[in-house]
Amino acid sequence: MNATAPAGPYLLAIDNGTQSVRALLFDLHGNLAAKAQVFLEPYFSEHPGWAEHDADGYWQAVCEACRQLWRGCAIDRAQVAGVAVTTQRGTVVNVDAEGRPLRPAITWLDQRNTKLVPPLAPWWRAAFRIARLDGTIGYFRREAEINWIAAHQPGVWQRTHKFLLLSGFLNHRLCGRYVDSTGSQVAYIPFDYKRHAWAGRHDWKWQALAVNKAMLPELVTPGSRMGTITAAAALATGILEGTPLLAAAADKACEVLGAGCIEPHMACLSYGTTATINTTNAKYLEVTRFIPPYPAAMPGAYSTEVQIFRGYWMVNWFKQQFGDRERAAAAEDGSGLSAEALFDRLVDSVPPGSMGLMLQPYWSPGIKVPGPEAKGAMIGFGDVHTRAHMYRAILEGLAYALREGRERIEKKSGVPITQLRVAGGGSQSDAAMQLTADIFGMPAARAHVYESSGLGAAIAVAVGLGHYPDFPAAVCAMTREGRVFQPNPQHSRTYDRLYRRVYRRMYARLQPLYRDIADITGYPE
Repeated sequence: MNATAPAGPYLLAIDNGTQSVRALLFDLHGNLAAKAQVFLEPYFSEHPGWAEHDADGYWQAVCEACRQLWRGCAIDRAQVAGVAVTTQRGTVVNVDAEGRPLRPAITWLDQRNTKLVPPLAPWWRAAFRIARLDGTIGYFRREAEINWIAAHQPGVWQRTHKFLLLSGFLNHRLCGRYVDSTGSQVAYIPFDYKRHAWAGRHDWKWQALAVNKAMLPELVTPGSRMGTITAAAALATGILEGTPLLAAAADKACEVLGAGCIEPHMACLSYGTTATINTTNAKYLEVTRFIPPYPAAMPGAYSTEVQIFRGYWMVNWFKQQFGDRERAAAAEDGSGLSAEALFDRLVDSVPPGSMGLMLQPYWSPGIKVPGPEAKGAMIGFGDVHTRAHMYRAILEGLAYALREGRERIEKKSGVPITQLRVAGGGSQSDAAMQLTADIFGMPAARAHVYESSGLGAAIAVAVGLGHYPDFPAAVCAMTREGRVFQPNPQHSRTYDRLYRRVYRRMYARLQPLYRDIADITGYPE
C-alpha cells in the first residue's frame, strides 16, 4: 500500500480507543494511506466496578503507534500537514503542575460512585425537586469522578493542577498547552452542552462538582489550531517539530463525521465497545428529557445519540467465553479464514429470530432509558438452542435496541431517518450488517473506510488548514458509501413482529424484577 506513496499533503489522526491506539495517515480524498496500531489492555481493576488505566501508558502507546507508522510506510514526515487527536469519551486524568499524572486514569468503563458530594444551595435543591430532576442531578453528582477523587483521595485532589479528559492530556503532551476541543467534552464535568463552553459562573454544576474553572483546560472548536508539536513530542513520536496540532472531537463524534452523517435524516450506527445511533442536528435536541445531546465534530452542531453501554463489548465477551473453537480453527486453518469469518458462519447457521431466543442488551445500567436498575436478559431458551443461537441473539438484540433508538430520535426530531451508515469494529461482519438491514427494514451501508473516527479527525485537520472551505465540503470530498446491504423482505417481516410484539415489551415486564434483584443482592448499588 505504501511502496510508492504519492505526494501529499497527508493528515495524521491519532485515535486512542478503548482497545487500541491507531496512528492513521489520510489523504485529502479520505483514503487511508498508512496505519499503525498498538493494542491496549482496556483497564485494570483493583476493586469491583473500578476500571483504571496507566495514564502515561496511553501516551507511550501513542508514541509507539507513531514510530511504527514511520517505520512501516514510505511517506515522508514532511508531507504531514497537520495532526489531530480523537479519543474514547469520559476517561479522566489528574495532573500536577508539571503535567505528570497523579493517579491512574479513571476510564469511561468505571462504575464507582460516591455519596460524599458537595452541597447544593437550598434554592437549587427546591428547583430540582419541583422539576422532578432531583434524582437525575443526584445521579450526576454521585457518578462524577471529580467528586469521588475529592472525597476519597483528598491528597491527590489538593495536588491536582489540571483535571483533563484523555484528549486534553494527549494534546498537552503533544503541544505543551492545556487545551482541548469542545467536541471532546463528554463526561461528568461543568460543561454547557447547549453553548459548547464551560458552564456560566452561576450554573448549578459549579456547586455540584468539587472543581473550579482554573483546573480545566482552555476549549476551542473543532478545526481550530491548538498549537504545534513540541521538540519533546517530536522526539517521542517522530512527528516533525512545528507540525500544527488541530482540534478534532471525541471518537464517537468523529466517527459520525467520518461516516458522512452530517444531516438529521442520516443515522450513523456505531458498532463499537459502546453501540450507538447518532444523527447530527443544527438545533439543540434532547432525545431523553434533561439528558443533553453531545457536541458534534462540527462547530455549533449537536450529536443526538442513543447509546447501548458496553454494546459490542458483549460480542467480545461471547467470543472470549464461547469462541475457542473459531479462534483455534482460524489459527490452524491454512485457508486464511479469519476468526471473524468463522463467527459469521456461526451466525448464518441460525435462522433470523434465533428460533425465539431474544436478548435485551442492558449489560450495564443507564440513567433514564434504561434506568439504573437495568440488567441484561435473554429469554426464550429451549433445547434447540446452541451457542450459535446465543451469538445471533446478541447481534439481533443490539440491532433491536438501536432500532428503538432510531424511533426515539425520529419522534423527538420530527425528521424521518432515511439513510443508515454503519461504522466501528462490528461493521466488518457481513452477518451483522445484513441483520441490521433486515431489522431496520432499510439499506445499511458501511462507511467506505473502517477507520471512520480517524477519518473524522482528519476531516477536522483538512478544514482547519484551509484545504476545504467548511466541514460539509470536506465531508463531501472525503467520505462515501462502502458496501450496501439490502434488507431481505421476508426476514424483515419476522424481525418486525418480534420487535413490536416481544422486544419492545421486555424492559417494562422485567424492570420490577431488576429492582428486586438489586434490592436482594445489592448489585448494582
